[in-house]
Amino acid sequence: MQQPYGSWPSPIDAALAAAHDGQPEWVGFVGDEVWWTEPRPAEGGRRALVRRTAEGAEESVLPAPWNVRSRVIEYGGRPWTGTVRDGAPLVVFANFADQRLYRWEPGGGEPRPLTPVSPVDGGLRWAEPRVDLGRGEVWCVLEEFTGDGPDDVRRVLAAVPLDGSAADDRAAVRELLPERHRFVTGPRLSPDGRRAAWLAWDHPRMPWDGTELLVAEVGDDGALHTVRTVAGGPEESVAQAEWSADGALLYASDRSGWWNLYRDGDPLCPREEEFAGPLWKLGLNWFAPLDNGLIAVVHGRGAAALGILDPESGEVVDAAGPWTEFGSSLAVHGERVVAVGAGPRTGPEVVELDTRIGRARAIGARHRDAVDPAYYPAPESRVFTGPGGREVHAHVYPPHHPGRTAPDGELPPYVVWAHGGPTGRVPCVLDLEIAYFTSRGIGVAEVNYGGSTGYGRAYRERLRGQWGVVDVEDCAAVALALAEEGTADRGRLAIRGGSAGGWTTAASLTGTDIYACGTIIYPVLDLATWGPGETHDFESRYLESLIGPLAEVPERYAERSPTTHADRLTAPFLLLQGLDDVICPPAQSERLLAGIEGRGVPHAYLTFEGEGHGFRRADTMVRALEAELSLYAQVFGLDPTPAVPKLELGT
Repeated sequence: MQQPYGSWPSPIDAALAAAHDGQPEWVGFVGDEVWWTEPRPAEGGRRALVRRTAEGAEESVLPAPWNVRSRVIEYGGRPWTGTVRDGAPLVVFANFADQRLYRWEPGGGEPRPLTPVSPVDGGLRWAEPRVDLGRGEVWCVLEEFTGDGPDDVRRVLAAVPLDGSAADDRAAVRELLPERHRFVTGPRLSPDGRRAAWLAWDHPRMPWDGTELLVAEVGDDGALHTVRTVAGGPEESVAQAEWSADGALLYASDRSGWWNLYRDGDPLCPREEEFAGPLWKLGLNWFAPLDNGLIAVVHGRGAAALGILDPESGEVVDAAGPWTEFGSSLAVHGERVVAVGAGPRTGPEVVELDTRIGRARAIGARHRDAVDPAYYPAPESRVFTGPGGREVHAHVYPPHHPGRTAPDGELPPYVVWAHGGPTGRVPCVLDLEIAYFTSRGIGVAEVNYGGSTGYGRAYRERLRGQWGVVDVEDCAAVALALAEEGTADRGRLAIRGGSAGGWTTAASLTGTDIYACGTIIYPVLDLATWGPGETHDFESRYLESLIGPLAEVPERYAERSPTTHADRLTAPFLLLQGLDDVICPPAQSERLLAGIEGRGVPHAYLTFEGEGHGFRRADTMVRALEAELSLYAQVFGLDPTPAVPKLELGT
């Protein structure tokens, strides 16, 4: 049946897309059991801790309002760990509401606090906990705020007593070393317990620019001493380090231009592929050594596969199955490997690989088709040509419906999606938010613009000093190529993005005339007021690499900012903002709105109480998605079926 693009009836409504938003994270073993966290959008966006029992059943182990999530560096870090003591699980986790560490044993009553309440609101935070039963401690990263400003913070390696004696006594927390670096990851103990390894870096570097791999001796008293740097530096990013069963130090370094694996400094599998990625959260891991000497790895060029690396031969054998992308959460136990995998027709699920028989299967958060999969898009991973002939990677999701086609000669509207980061990458996997649009007859193109990860250091460093230029140009190159080849309607192109993607969206709307409208989500918009004291500490010096040092190129900060060029903004837009966002505060959005006041630009500004950087609540996501569709309907002349609430565009 023929029906105009954008008006196709779809069973994928905003509520369904919201219910399937997010993915399992932080997989791990507690004894023989696999545990992980997963989102609960309908429960205020909390992260639930889930276990898979020996019988194969899944159960949420902590009821609402327990929310297993750390706020370390605001983006968070590994929030839980578990072990078995006296035949029963013992779990330690960070609770989002108060950021305290808690100890919990199934059947043992309510979780018991291990750390005190901070005198600064939420100002004692913990990540990457690891239980040391021998010492009766939890070794972890401590982030401690010393004042009310976002820069009033220190981070150290710490040991928290497992007996709860620090629950009301900050002095009972043992700091393993004096403060040495601005940022640290959690310590990894060697198999004999005599050495510890961790990563560290300082402003203005981000962890994908340069980190140091540090090793220290562990004294009989549990103190660290004789610290030395064994790898890394200002121009070398070490993304992860682990000890093998025989005591060798394994790490992922990009010294070759790609994150490859090394053992005590020797390359294991030199390839032009990535065996690691950007360390946006403390505790992300892309490889894990097995007791038999093999190494489970997440690797690839672009798409990331799960494989087993034989360090002696350098051979990698990938797991078979419908999963084409694996995330940066990996754990091993004996000869078992668990990870989070997804594919173009499979949402993220917990996957177990039995290395003895080479069999991989979904064991948790299993994908179940909420609608007929005939409504899913059929994406194409493509390489486009950008300015100067440079490659631009993108995933193109054409409109798709099992029972509808467009009238002859009609070209579809397309929305270019710019991912956040900007140092990141968007995978080619099933996303019902994308299907929400494609099943209605609106195409989507996700662009891994220059600066994205997954394609080597040179590709991600294209954005060095060029944020607001290369990302804008690459998105434009994809949009125009789709129009020129007859895939998209040149007059019905839009752009959208959140966080750094919101910046790219706003910069595209103020710097080009390609797009008819745009959706800007919790964005960076004014560079001069997004830095030390204005945003969180982790990214407060990020602009020094993305733009350049402010003292040296102040004019660039003004010239690149969308707020400076608000007078050029004429296309209708939707601006979405969480009121609790400390990374991209509402003041960023308000400055753009002040710049267009009285200029007659059609726009809507929707704010959401209780939401921070990244929407987590189902009602928020429904409102945002329906508003976005309404914007496109009004600008492109679409008639969605069924209708969505009309977004009021003021001027």
